Amino acid sequence: MINTEESTYWNQRYKQQLTGWDIGYASTPIVEYINQLEDKNLDILIPGAGKAWEVEYIFNRGFKNVIYLDFASLSSKYFKARCPDFPDSQIITGDFFKHEGKYDLIIEQTFFSSLQPLQRQDYVAKTAELLKNNGKVAGLLFDINFPFQGPPFGGSYREYKLLF
Repeated sequence: MINTEESTYWNQRYKQQLTGWDIGYASTPIVEYINQLEDKNLDILIPGAGKAWEVEYIFNRGFKNVIYLDFASLSSKYFKARCPDFPDSQIITGDFFKHEGKYDLIIEQTFFSSLQPLQRQDYVAKTAELLKNNGKVAGLLFDINFPFQGPPFGGSYREYKLLF
């Protein structure tokens, strides 16, 4: 079940092109991380995937067990138009906190920063629940407190060390 208020909010952001977090390509640190992985059979989740540049990059590198997860149905339509060969069964419009599955790798690319800071402990707990034994979270987190009300919400290295 999708939180319709959240889904509406994010769909509106895409409709109005208020997507300043979307750099238009897979971010360099994630590309470099993926390039060093050899096991193409890893089960990978990308929550808050948005237009899914990272999903596309990973899929095109030969990783076939990649799951796209986002609240906003509109973002998945943009992704699917750009990447028509990506399996529909691996595109999930839903709530990360209600998602079920087990993954070797969860890629973090701006999803964490979209969450209210009070949700961060829940994010860490849910991530741990979704990871297989020896699974990993890899990605990017802001090490800055923004001078505006988010999302995105900033954070600090110290906070992340305490949470994770």
